[in-house]
Amino acid sequence: MQGFGFVIVILVVLLIEYYAFSAFKFAVRNMKLPYRQITLGVYGLLTVIWFAMLFSFDYFRTADMNKGLRNVVIVYFMGLLLSKILIAVFLLLDDGRRLVYYLIGLFYSKESTPLSVQSGMTRSEFLTKFALLFGGTVFGTMLYGMSNRYNYNIKKLKLAFGHLPKAFKGLKIIQISDIHSGSFNDVAAVQKGVDMILAEKPDLILFTGDLVNNKSDEMEDYISVFSKLKAPLGVYSIFGNHDYGDYVHWESEEAKRLNLETLKGIHEQLGWRLLLDEHVAIEKEGEQFGLIGVENISASRGFHSYGNLHNAYQGAEQYPFKILMSHDPSHWDSETTNSFKDIDLTLSGHTHGMQFGVEIPWLKWSPIQYAYKRWAGLYQKENQYLYVNRGYGFLGYPGRVGILPEITLIELV
Repeated sequence: MQGFGFVIVILVVLLIEYYAFSAFKFAVRNMKLPYRQITLGVYGLLTVIWFAMLFSFDYFRTADMNKGLRNVVIVYFMGLLLSKILIAVFLLLDDGRRLVYYLIGLFYSKESTPLSVQSGMTRSEFLTKFALLFGGTVFGTMLYGMSNRYNYNIKKLKLAFGHLPKAFKGLKIIQISDIHSGSFNDVAAVQKGVDMILAEKPDLILFTGDLVNNKSDEMEDYISVFSKLKAPLGVYSIFGNHDYGDYVHWESEEAKRLNLETLKGIHEQLGWRLLLDEHVAIEKEGEQFGLIGVENISASRGFHSYGNLHNAYQGAEQYPFKILMSHDPSHWDSETTNSFKDIDLTLSGHTHGMQFGVEIPWLKWSPIQYAYKRWAGLYQKENQYLYVNRGYGFLGYPGRVGILPEITLIELV
């Protein structure tokens, strides 16, 4: 079955390449012969390199290579693929349009055919040029997006709760999420984000999961950076789906288990209180609220659930105000708002806003919204709130287009 699936993938890729090459060949058709041959040769070389990457995907995914080089390889591979897919889609639609006109023409005389051949050719040329321009723009945008991967953005919001204990009025909470230290290749740039957090002088810092991509040793160069995060009321953390090591091959289950135990120790080294299906009391001036932290719980297919909110919540009824840290925002709709209606604020991450989208005053869009109903920013259902952080780090694509890495500052008023 795997072999059959691989054949299907190759056939689809070859179809995409056919359309992409046709469009490129059309674009250079008027160049003088030597220059056209050189240009087509360069295109062929870049395509051969791309196919070599495709057949060596497992190697590039697991190879111990320079992170900067890996980032360039990923952007080249993903950028070229996405660009060619977009070109192929436009040209495939045009072929479909021409097929429809051809079939219609079978039932009409040439004189009465709805659209002339010249009209069809004009539209085909336009679509080909537009497809090339659009695909090239997307590739260029992905290259530009690499410059944004450490461009930290502080999102500030104020939330009002009538039953918030008076001692916590004006409380400043910093939320960060999805650090993904295994993707970093610039310690100084990461330190800049930590300095931005400390400059806000938060009362409480909360980290909502995915400290690493897969393995605990990814944190070696960054323990000294993130251990600088301090706050008067403490720094608290939870696990995300990537922290369990589910997406990498292990020599044994014991090796995987030891990796997770090591990661727990790293949270302790950082000075972060890791919450594993439990809650703690945050106290100030003799008053308290409950902070609940669960292991990863997901309502989305393909993601494991390890946590138990019932266990974490047990005993938290006594607190007049409650904050839940739960990595995957799908958990909010699937359980929190149904069975735990006295949890006032849930903090999540996980989606990264797909690291690609548009956020302007009149439009908020990302492809991730077709997979996640709650994917970035603040959401409300009756008296309960959810905030989804867009992520501090990055995964896969080493960049950000339209969705910048986020530090969230929440002030309770």
